[in-house]
Amino acid sequence: MSDIIATLMEYMEFPFVRRAIIVGVLIAFCSSLLGVTLVLKRFSFIGDGLSHVAFAAMCIAMVLQFTNNMLLILPITVIAAILMLKTGQNARINGDAAVAMMSVGSLAIGYLLLNVFSTSSNISGDVCSTLFGATSILTLTDMDVTICIVMSIVVLVFYVFFYHKIFAVTFDENFAKATGIRAGVYNMSMAVIIAVIIVLAMNLVGSLLISALVIFPALSAMRIFKNFKSVVICSAAFSVICAVLGLLISLLQGTPVGSTIVAVDIVGFMLFSGIGTIMGVNRA
Repeated sequence: MSDIIATLMEYMEFPFVRRAIIVGVLIAFCSSLLGVTLVLKRFSFIGDGLSHVAFAAMCIAMVLQFTNNMLLILPITVIAAILMLKTGQNARINGDAAVAMMSVGSLAIGYLLLNVFSTSSNISGDVCSTLFGATSILTLTDMDVTICIVMSIVVLVFYVFFYHKIFAVTFDENFAKATGIRAGVYNMSMAVIIAVIIVLAMNLVGSLLISALVIFPALSAMRIFKNFKSVVICSAAFSVICAVLGLLISLLQGTPVGSTIVAVDIVGFMLFSGIGTIMGVNRA
């Protein structure tokens, strides 16, 4: 045990390790808070859809050789989040179909662009790194950390000040509208915030695994707790702890960061499911 602690302390001396842990904790915290609302509104796959849109945007940026690809990825993902929300409210196309349509289309177009307008000799490596976050976590800058801190503050303030309105919109949007709450504004705000978080999370877990940060903490918390506030608090704690454990295990064992974090999330979900069964908590 002392050897493990000594090894971790040695790793902590490197700035990129400290940045990775800070960003991992903040992204896990933000995604878990918004994840509770998305799961309860049965729109949890918006994270998966937007991550694929972000992948396509990154491919476009690579083809156009942008020096700062965030300038292209972020606005495209935010616009996609708004379109998904609007399309999902269309009576002809339900939410799941809209997300699936944009998700599959973006993934296909992104990969097609990389192959047709190749700017790298290692396309497979670039795609793997983008989809699974292989080594990009090691290239985080101080600016990435600053952006994550700002976003965490925005999400926390948003949740604290508008908690009751978010609660109403989450469980009964029609009732919320009847009481004068502008449900569309809150839905739009959450869509934009989750889009920004997903773009930032691409460096942590990659495009394909981002949904795990949104879904697993919320579902795990729901296995034990029944009220909204308890679920939100437990989900945030669960997500942060799993992110830290995943990062530490990845450092010690040399495993991929994103996959390791998701694996820890899965183990945590199974543990919470077992506890919920023992306690007799029947959650969907």
